[in-house]
Amino acid sequence: MARYILSRGIQSVVTILGISIVVFALARLSGDASALLVPPEATAEDREAIKESLGLNDPVIVQYGIFLKGALTLDFGDSFSYGDDALSVYMNRFPNTIQLALVAAAFAAIGGLLVGVGGAVRPGGIGDRIANFVALMGQAVPSFVLGILMIWLFAVDLGWLPTSGKAGPETYIMPAVALAWYSMAALVRMTRSSMLDVMDTEFVRLARLKGLPERTVIWKHAFRNALLPILTLFSLQFVVFFSGSVIIENIFAWPGIGQLSIQAIQARDYPLVQTIVFISSTLLVLMNLSVDVLYALIDPRIRLS
Repeated sequence: MARYILSRGIQSVVTILGISIVVFALARLSGDASALLVPPEATAEDREAIKESLGLNDPVIVQYGIFLKGALTLDFGDSFSYGDDALSVYMNRFPNTIQLALVAAAFAAIGGLLVGVGGAVRPGGIGDRIANFVALMGQAVPSFVLGILMIWLFAVDLGWLPTSGKAGPETYIMPAVALAWYSMAALVRMTRSSMLDVMDTEFVRLARLKGLPERTVIWKHAFRNALLPILTLFSLQFVVFFSGSVIIENIFAWPGIGQLSIQAIQARDYPLVQTIVFISSTLLVLMNLSVDVLYALIDPRIRLS
């Protein structure tokens, strides 16, 4: 097990190093950041002075070395746009993204499990049709399209919910549902499939022959034994909640990391872009590493392979 964890850990470190190179390169492909910071009436000397103060005149390899050293010490420099420490700007928005991801995860888990189990209990029945419909629509309708439709219907037409922003609990509903949409459909498919496999086994039939209530048979015997692949999928979907927030946050003007990343890219704010992408990518790599280790603990065949 220790060898497996060490192997996956080394792979994760190499991945993070590769991410740092890609992040650094892509940030500079967006153009000269000083062009957005220098007023139109500035002289050539003023422009050069600003570029020098920002370190943009240094060789690229030197700039990358400074960035990598800063990443290791969590010192990414000051944001060009905010004039504050880039990491502080990131951390100010980070809780909003996590809150939205947790609410979306709750929606996806509750909806996916209930609809999936309902579809497996009576194959071909109304519950099964609903489960198949949700699974199909989750693949056919992208989350951002659902978000726009919800804004038009519930905010503009009916006036039930606010169109955007983060204030009271009601502002979480539409962005969380849109963010959870794809993952909920995936959980419906997995739950239904896993439950159908278990419902046909001997111990479930034996539980019914004992005269146990149907609810006990379904939730205590069948669902418990169908849970492992569902938990595995759900743990992987949390990465989707985090990474998929970029589009959803911008649609609903949610003040999180996703919205901040677009603003930083538009402003060519190198330190902030690098901070957002590097830290977020590192968190996703660590999430995947945790899932791999957890799955290896549950299923020894993973680490033996």
